[in-house]
Order: sequence, then C-alpha cells, then structure tokens
Amino acid sequence: MTDDEFLAHLTERLAALPTVRAVALGGSRGQGTHTAASDWDVAVYYRGPFDPADLRALGWPGEVSELGGWGGGVFNGGAWLTVDGRRVDVHYRDLDAVERILTDSREGRFDIEPLLFHLAGIPSYLLLAELAVNQVLHGSLPRPDYPQALRRAAAEEWHGRAALTLGYAKAAYPKGGQVTELAGALAVAAAQTAHGILAARGEWVTNEKRLLQRAGLRGFDEVLCSLTPAPEVLARAVAAAERLFQEACGRQDFSAG
Repeated sequence: MTDDEFLAHLTERLAALPTVRAVALGGSRGQGTHTAASDWDVAVYYRGPFDPADLRALGWPGEVSELGGWGGGVFNGGAWLTVDGRRVDVHYRDLDAVERILTDSREGRFDIEPLLFHLAGIPSYLLLAELAVNQVLHGSLPRPDYPQALRRAAAEEWHGRAALTLGYAKAAYPKGGQVTELAGALAVAAAQTAHGILAARGEWVTNEKRLLQRAGLRGFDEVLCSLTPAPEVLARAVAAAERLFQEACGRQDFSAG
C-alpha cells in the first residue's frame, strides 16, 4: 500500500473499534516533519469504556497494554504495533479526561507527572497540545488555543521548579565533585526552563525532543561538556547555567501565542 492507502486502512480499522469517536495522527507525520523512516503515531479518542482486547483482536503483531498500563494519568496506555510492515504507536485518549483538562487549563490548573523518557516530567495539558497540532483523521475534536491563564500559571510553575532544582544542585553536588548528579540536575533544570519559556510564549509542547532548540537553550550543551570532578569547575557550571537560563528568558518574546 502507498502511505495514503495505509493511513486510510489504519484509520478505518481503528475508527471501527467500540466506543472510539475520533482518530488523530500525531508525531512527525501529523506535523509534516517526518522522513520515510518515521513511525506512525495515532491516538484513538474514546467515550465510555474502552477495551484494549478489541484492539488486540485486530491481529496486528506487537504489544497492546491495558488501560493504565503506561502508568496511568496522561499516558494511560497504548500499543506498539507493526501494520503492513510499518511501525505504529497507538495512544489511548479518554475524551472525558481531555475535556476535564481543557476546562482546568482555562483556569490555569494543570498537573506535572513523572514519565519515562521525559526529563522534566509531562504536563497534563499535553493532551491539549495534541489536539492543537495533530491531524484529525476521523470524527471531530476540539482545536484549543493556548489559554492565557495557563500561559501564566505554567510559566510560573516551570520556572519555579527550575530555580529549586538549580538551588539544590548548587548546594549538594559541587563540593563533593559529583559530576553525574550535577549533570542530571542541570539537564532537568534546562528542560524545566524550556517548558517555562514556551508556556509563556503560548507554544504547545508534545514532547521534549526539540524542547531546548525551540527555547533557545541548545547552547546549554557546552555547560555539560565542561564538567570535571573539580568542585570549582562544577560551581562555575551551575553559575553558567543560571546565566544561560536568565538570558534565554530575557530574549524571548512572550507576547506571542
């Protein structure tokens, strides 16, 4: 099948699952930045009870998790499949949860959850980011703007977390020459700062893959490359990180979005 034929076939099968109301294409393919080797990220939006056994019954090889199998919360489960020789990731999306998070975001309320492969954790409003940037293949879904209340609250929360992370790192690690611990803390603080910058600008984030570039923090790599066990070197690295974060925040245009 061609890619278009494949996507139509995939959408038709997923849309026919009980309680599924919409199907959307995300990731690089949903945003038109993919390559021929990119996998296919799709989300199934359901209303009411969703049984992963129905997805498993389609017979595509791979792993199908139960609801909550990916830790619950924002990523409440999904599947890694091979369909017609193509790699397909399926995410479960509960429409009741999506609508609750949309209501909360308009009041500036959100949560940040720990999640594998995400340094700073994952904000609950990621579900809204998906709605804003992904391509709807079947059904209808809201396409939210970035609420002003969320912009303010998220920027404040992320920058506050970054300040606390840096403060702890400065006090705990340089004197002991703990390079690994300091590097980890600085990386987390960089991701937190980047989230704050993009939130203040009203730019949606769906993952951390290009987070530092978008926030103007790619130069932070040089800070980590400078690390050695010498306490004075580690202390200078923390100071350099603080300056870099402040500069990145200062040069952003937060009026956009």
